Amino acid sequence: SAYRVNVTKAGDSGDTEVQALSLVLSKVGEQAFRMEEFRTELDKRLNIIEKRLESESLKLVEIERCKKEISEVRDQVWQQGKKLSQASETGSKLVPMSSQDSEDIVLTADNGIKFVSMKRVPAFQKYILSQETVEYLKKPTFDNWHWEPNEMLSLLEHMYHELDLLQEFNMNPVTLKRWLLCIQANYRNNPFHNFRHCFCVSQMMYGMIHLCGLDSLLPKEDLGILITAAICHDLDHPGYNNTYQINARTELAIRYNDISPLENHHCAVAFQILNNPETNIFANVDKEAFQRIRKGMTMLILATDMARHAEILENFKKRTEEGFDFSKKDHLDTTEFIGLPVAFMYHSYSAFSQLKMVLIKCCDISNEVRPMEVSEPWVDCLLEEYFNQSDREKIEGLPVAPFMDREKVTKPTAQIGFIRFVLIPMFEAVAKVRLRYGEVIIILVPCM
Repeated sequence: SAYRVNVTKAGDSGDTEVQALSLVLSKVGEQAFRMEEFRTELDKRLNIIEKRLESESLKLVEIERCKKEISEVRDQVWQQGKKLSQASETGSKLVPMSSQDSEDIVLTADNGIKFVSMKRVPAFQKYILSQETVEYLKKPTFDNWHWEPNEMLSLLEHMYHELDLLQEFNMNPVTLKRWLLCIQANYRNNPFHNFRHCFCVSQMMYGMIHLCGLDSLLPKEDLGILITAAICHDLDHPGYNNTYQINARTELAIRYNDISPLENHHCAVAFQILNNPETNIFANVDKEAFQRIRKGMTMLILATDMARHAEILENFKKRTEEGFDFSKKDHLDTTEFIGLPVAFMYHSYSAFSQLKMVLIKCCDISNEVRPMEVSEPWVDCLLEEYFNQSDREKIEGLPVAPFMDREKVTKPTAQIGFIRFVLIPMFEAVAKVRLRYGEVIIILVPCM
């Protein structure tokens, strides 16, 4: 048959149901036990994760503390390196001195600015310059790479003598030497913003004074302000630009409220040096003359902030359309608007003040108008300083400018944009200047 009938007893059916129920209950209990085990394991893992997060948070706090300590150590290393560098140069290039004469001290101003000042005057060797060197020093083709620091000091000293500034300001020649040595000591050993850069900018200013005939047009006081501001314009530069100072919230950025912190610092250091009687080259001028010198130098040094470049150049171009007349007092007045905030003062300056600001800016970026063999090494120096900054910004988690990133920038791309959009427009604007002096019109000839 196709069908089979199984006959079971009534008692057997109940036992089967009990067994099935027991099996289900057993499985449910087993699953409940496993769920409890899983929950216990999950709680254990969550506790481990919480402890790790707490540990990582402590590590982040420790990392921030370490970053701050590293920054402080780096600053100390810079200071020690600067002292060793100066000691090395003093030992090998200066006239022998007694240990007492070579001793120097660190002066700290009330506002916390530190600078090195020579306790005594180690008279650096006076070089006898040939007539060929004297004339060469006036040219924009001057090659700075052939001169040692001690020789550059003598060349700077020669500029003050040749422009007759010692007589104009009644300078003590010994004080001038001491001041120059103190200036050199306060330039750090950066790849680019160092004492050699200070000399190059000053030499270009000296060359433009002669090339454009400004020595016969301007008062001696203004010539002294131009040269002295050029020498002081990057004093104690830390090797990291304003953008870094502001983003890293450094002491300088906090002190100057993010407004041209480096340029304000350069000015402050310059006048802390001049505030010391031993290094005050303007000690013998009257109070009014010193005020004019201070305001004039401050105006010029603050103008070197590239963040203000477009504003200064635009206002200068407007002035060139009107012309510069040296016979008019309002064109010559240099101090009438010095007290205004930097953000909106440039349009208010006199014609001559704006001309002087553009002159120091031209000198500050003038490496590329020199011969290739002179200018190209400076590009390498600048890129090295840029790369040092971008490397530090990456470590500290700060924004990195593309033109400073060693992984993105090349020497040609770094220079083409700068020359095309910054340097050429600036020198072209100066080339269009026509200075009127009574009935005489003088055309400035820049060094391009």
